[in-house]
Amino acid sequence: MTSENSISTEIAATAARLVVEEGMEYGLAKQRALKVLGLSRNSRAALPSNDELEDEVRDYLALFCADTQPAELDALRELAAEWMARLAEFRPHLCGAVWRGTATRLSNIHLQLYCDDSKSAEIALINMGLDYEVGTVSGPKGSRGRDIDVLSLAVLSRKLGELITVHLSILDFDDLRGALKTDARGRSERGDLAALRKLLEQASDE
Repeated sequence: MTSENSISTEIAATAARLVVEEGMEYGLAKQRALKVLGLSRNSRAALPSNDELEDEVRDYLALFCADTQPAELDALRELAAEWMARLAEFRPHLCGAVWRGTATRLSNIHLQLYCDDSKSAEIALINMGLDYEVGTVSGPKGSRGRDIDVLSLAVLSRKLGELITVHLSILDFDDLRGALKTDARGRSERGDLAALRKLLEQASDE
């Protein structure tokens, strides 16, 4: 009989392929993996954690994308830095795959903005003459469990020669407290512009 651990590993491996090859977010990739593998909803108990999935993504990238992914990641980080500078008044922090180092050209850029006024970022985008869409998602840890607005826009990456989706999560200034806490493995889940520039410098030195 197949153990729950082996099922979880199989789900993680399949989801990792979907993340890298189709640019899926982790939650959707895990659910799609269940369907791809023909597993029932009862198998949800075996769903891998995000840390386990990230490990599989890193392995997949090292095996199949080692010649292209570092340059694509660098391009996305440069684009993120450009927009963090433009939106500096809102204390932007980068999170997700671009921050964690697992992004490819199919990945979206996720920025968290810590605003004194929740509408101020929208006003700034309007003043820049930019088109954007507004969505709502469950807030991250530290946002007291409420839903938050997400402003999404398509911006050009000159290095990649294509449009990249940038998601701006609108958080309260008070949510910034504790935002830089590390995860269970001692890794940060987000970083400000100074931290991102340090990562870019390290990559150029390598």
